[in-house]
Amino acid sequence: MIDFRYHLVSIVAVFLALAIGIVLGSTELQGPAYNFLDKTTSKLENELSQVSSQRDTAQQQASEDELYAQAVEPAVLRGLLTGQRLLIVNEPGAQPGVVSGIIAAANDAGAAVTGQINLTSKFFDTSGTTQDSLNQTTLGVAENAGIQLDTSATYQQQAAQVIASEILTTSLKPGTSGSQPAVGDQGATASPMLQAYAASQFLSTTGQPATLATLVIVVTPQNAPSDGSADQLDQVLVSLVQQLAGKSAATVVVGSSSGSGAGSPIAVLRSNNVSNQVSTVDDADLVSGQTVAIQALAVQLGGGKASSYGFTANGATSIAPSPVPTPTASPSATASSQTTKKKGGK
Repeated sequence: MIDFRYHLVSIVAVFLALAIGIVLGSTELQGPAYNFLDKTTSKLENELSQVSSQRDTAQQQASEDELYAQAVEPAVLRGLLTGQRLLIVNEPGAQPGVVSGIIAAANDAGAAVTGQINLTSKFFDTSGTTQDSLNQTTLGVAENAGIQLDTSATYQQQAAQVIASEILTTSLKPGTSGSQPAVGDQGATASPMLQAYAASQFLSTTGQPATLATLVIVVTPQNAPSDGSADQLDQVLVSLVQQLAGKSAATVVVGSSSGSGAGSPIAVLRSNNVSNQVSTVDDADLVSGQTVAIQALAVQLGGGKASSYGFTANGATSIAPSPVPTPTASPSATASSQTTKKKGGK
């Protein structure tokens, strides 16, 4: 019969064997294991240091590139849009820095920024109640302006048709100053039209967007959907841009370098036939991109084709127009109706 003392000795023997194994194992493996881990750690630390150095260099280079682009922009753009008027249309989530940069670039090119139309999320809402409200607003302003609506179009398309018809033109009347809006430059129904949409909370305005304009830049949000999918806001934008392009001399849609990937408004437009009518710029959060946006307008004004500019990773076909557009003969312009200086001195 096995007594308690046998069990006790067996248990002690097991633990003693484990202890001896641990001691022997750690003694035999300590050198190779520690040496391997030490070498691996040192290698990773060196790689991290190199990557950090490369990042710092890239950031410094990008900062210097921005300063250079900012310094040469006035000379590069001078006279490109003299005698033209520019309307800015902002999607919900548009970056204020992009908008102010576009305004400054337009001023450098000799154009007048008439104002901004800031579309709200409600404009892109396809729920029944909101659609009814948009339809009633559009019917009212269309009747007042004598505009025949496209009955086969969506309510957003019809609203875009009314807005574009009232405040855009392919050319200004001879003798009309492009830079200083004057009495009579607005259609009699343009201001009431915008006020009606604003009262229904479909948009808000800045400046004098009811003034006739020849050019349009649409500013899209900073970020693309996180899951890479396209949302309704982007799909509605296609029909909106088509209407703007059809009534203006040139229309450009801009986005940010980090927000123009899959599912973004820029990506949606580039995959649509509207890309044959409208140029896109995916890095307008950079001064260089803002410069290219103005150049893209000038290319189309000169009879050139619409194109996709920016980063190839975002689907752009080129960085900037080539050859670089040059000023054409047009009416002289004076001070712009809306002036915004860039951060850094312009």
